Amino acid sequence: MVIQTRMSVEMFDEFIRQPENIDREFEYIGGEVVEVVSNPKSSKTAGLILIAFGIYLRENDIGHVTGADGGYQVSGERYIPDVAFISYARQPELSYTDGYNPNPPDLAVEVISPGNTDDEITLKVTNYLLAGTVVWLVRVKTQTVQVYLPGQRPQVVDIDGVLDGGTILPGFRLPVKDIFPLSRTA
Repeated sequence: MVIQTRMSVEMFDEFIRQPENIDREFEYIGGEVVEVVSNPKSSKTAGLILIAFGIYLRENDIGHVTGADGGYQVSGERYIPDVAFISYARQPELSYTDGYNPNPPDLAVEVISPGNTDDEITLKVTNYLLAGTVVWLVRVKTQTVQVYLPGQRPQVVDIDGVLDGGTILPGFRLPVKDIFPLSRTA
């Protein structure tokens, strides 16, 4: 949901520090303040990916994983990916201060929610790629993942496919069906 249009990044940084905004999550996309709102199904999907990254990193201690509270500065904007990874080589320690990490992640996972607009997503993917970030765009409704690597055409991985960590998460493999478990009815 767009909160306010056309402000500078400095104004955004001041806006999010206001007392009434401290417990809310905001992104700065294309000069607009966008409040981050999810839904249970998208959140569950992101959580399953976060768990998979955490298990992998427990065995392969090569970097940090952050969830939907971890914001990053990307191409002059402020994004909060649902899941992200940044290597120790790029950032040995995460900051404990408020604000957005000054370094973009190596890999950003964005789980699409009904409130996301196509324009926002296109701009975010473009800026991530310009920053050298690999992007997994997860579409819960179609149970697919679009994989974007800088300088390459995007690939679509469907429910029968497997996500591969490539050079960022060597040896990491995640079957797409594992992030979209069967629905249970009572």
